[in-house]
Amino acid sequence: MQGILLIDKPAGWTSFDVVNKIRYQVAREAVVKPKSIKVGHAGTLDPFATGLLIVLVGKENTRQAQSYSKKDKTYEVEMILGKSSSTGDSDGEITEVSDNKPDKEVISKTLNKFKGEISQVPHAYSAIKVGGQRAYKLAREGKEVRLEPRKVYISQLELTSYEYPTVKFMAEVSSGTYIRSLVEDIGRELGTGAYTANLRRTKIGDFDIANAQTIESLVSYILIANQ
Repeated sequence: MQGILLIDKPAGWTSFDVVNKIRYQVAREAVVKPKSIKVGHAGTLDPFATGLLIVLVGKENTRQAQSYSKKDKTYEVEMILGKSSSTGDSDGEITEVSDNKPDKEVISKTLNKFKGEISQVPHAYSAIKVGGQRAYKLAREGKEVRLEPRKVYISQLELTSYEYPTVKFMAEVSSGTYIRSLVEDIGRELGTGAYTANLRRTKIGDFDIANAQTIESLVSYILIANQ
């Protein structure tokens, strides 16, 4: 089997979980060993995040993974004001920061400040390698993680709804942008603190979540196609 699959990743699954599920399903239907099936993905999604994941099947497709990963990405973001998280998301230790309640106009103006090229420090709980180890593994062990700032580009930040403490916005960003870091930076600028409560990726380049399949529906399709 060769192909480019658009998957709507559910919460709680790692990107590797999705790849593994598809690899074993394809191998099972083709009656071959899973290791003989080349499957990869283009652009990691954190376990708590949902949405578009490009899965590449076959040697020729997996070779193109980096070119897909470099495409701009669009997200639906839900952030919580007034609190911070040790991991930048709802899975971490939550700490009260401020009871300041900025109005909608202040939030919109603050979002606008982050448009264009910005310098961003990736989150300590990220998959970036530090000395050969993933940063999040070091952070979980209580070790200090120092990551260098990098230039990223924010094309769009559009406020879609606000009811304190919940802010929802759409973000179109360059490859390499860490949304959890962006949310924390916005919280600092507002003076409220903030963490990412929900994150959904809706686009990668021209690939749209509207054309994606759930894992369950894809597995059913593979089963039917091979009957």
